[in-house]
Amino acid sequence: MNTDPQPNAAVEPDAAAIAARAPARSVWGELRDAIRGTGADYTKIPLRKAVFLLAVPMVLELVLESTFAVVDIYFVGKLGSSAVATVGLTESYLFLLYSIAMGLAMAVTAVVARRVGEHKREEAAITAVQAIYLALLTSLPFAVSGIVFAQDLLRLMGADAWTLEHGYRYMQWMLGGNAVIMLLFVINAIYRGAGDAAIAMRVLWVANGLNIVLDPILIFGFGPIPAMGIEGAAIATNIGRGAGVLMQLWILFRGGKHIRVAASQLAWHGAILWNIVRTSLGGIGQMIVAMTSWIFLMRILASIGSEAVAGATIAIRIMMFTLMPAWGMSNAAATLVGQNLGAKEPGRAEASVWRIGWYNMVFTVAISVVFFLLHDRLIAIFTDDPTVIDIGGSWLRILSYSYFVYGWWMVAVQAFNGAGDTVTPTKINVVFFWLIQIPLSYVLAITAGWQHSGVFWGVFVSETSVGLFTLWLFSRGKWKTAQV
Repeated sequence: MNTDPQPNAAVEPDAAAIAARAPARSVWGELRDAIRGTGADYTKIPLRKAVFLLAVPMVLELVLESTFAVVDIYFVGKLGSSAVATVGLTESYLFLLYSIAMGLAMAVTAVVARRVGEHKREEAAITAVQAIYLALLTSLPFAVSGIVFAQDLLRLMGADAWTLEHGYRYMQWMLGGNAVIMLLFVINAIYRGAGDAAIAMRVLWVANGLNIVLDPILIFGFGPIPAMGIEGAAIATNIGRGAGVLMQLWILFRGGKHIRVAASQLAWHGAILWNIVRTSLGGIGQMIVAMTSWIFLMRILASIGSEAVAGATIAIRIMMFTLMPAWGMSNAAATLVGQNLGAKEPGRAEASVWRIGWYNMVFTVAISVVFFLLHDRLIAIFTDDPTVIDIGGSWLRILSYSYFVYGWWMVAVQAFNGAGDTVTPTKINVVFFWLIQIPLSYVLAITAGWQHSGVFWGVFVSETSVGLFTLWLFSRGKWKTAQV
């Protein structure tokens, strides 16, 4: 301790002035670092700063992703309720693909984060290469099925005549070009696990920015470009995401601040690839359970009518838009958990989850108020069909009653996944989605005659319950012992 009064007295005015100016300068400086990317060690810097540096680019990344989802359905909505229903039914199958992509992404984030936390960066780069190989192999059967059997798949979901005649081309493009979806998910997971969240953000900015520009041009036509209708929406998505993948690969080999792949690391490493597969099985399982549950729900809604499917599709897009910032925060939790467990700092890993959970809750409570007050007006932005507005608005209103639980659920699930314990959330999902959500929704909608409201209340009960249970299980702390 400095006990000399004179030096302190001499510098006190300047120190006070600096202290007064430091917070504003520090916040803007950290914001700049977060957007540009930083080489900081997230296991050593102050936890608040680590959360900020990781969460800001992840939130911005997913905000634009959700913005595209809303813009896309806005333009498609101009083509009518059958076109919107086509998107909803196609996404029912895409959700299976997303479940695999997200499951792989969970594993890749966990393994890469653990290797980076252990300061084994070369092994992290080799893991990245094996993840890319795995993504390409996984995409092949979906591409073939989508191109060859598009009409049959839509017919299986109860599509109407317009969708079977015109909408199947949308499915052909979306499933046929699914490799870009797989790679976009998996390579951005590599960046997030390594701590290069700013790169993942910039990639999705480019991909989705291009999507937004091309969407109206290809759907409605512009100059010499003919109007392609709903098929144009799918083409725009493939072009935008394809550009994003090319950008990802270029940066990955050029080198980010935390990870770089060299030509010598392109060899096949069966043991590392199998470790990714083994770790991803739980993640894929938990996502498949959740996504197939959604397919069953859409099938129930399709039996009620295309307006029910359209209303639910618009509502889920709005929900995705509002949840993306919370998902971004939760992804930051996964990276911090993985890296801090690798650095043998389990207490710091847990503290990061609780901190982010409170941030998420404050955000989702605010969204709940908006949903409760403006549910019909939000749906009316995308359609003028009064039936669709009523159905979609009713779901947003029901969601508003417990939306804050979603924020806690997301961060708790990502804590398990970031630790590499993807099996526990899978078991939870089987119980709450397959054994509770699907039967309850069917009974309320069909048996009890509640129609679309029965599905929405079934979702409310099951997803509120799964959120509270997952948070309780996280608090017990067994996830800290997971090995990857």
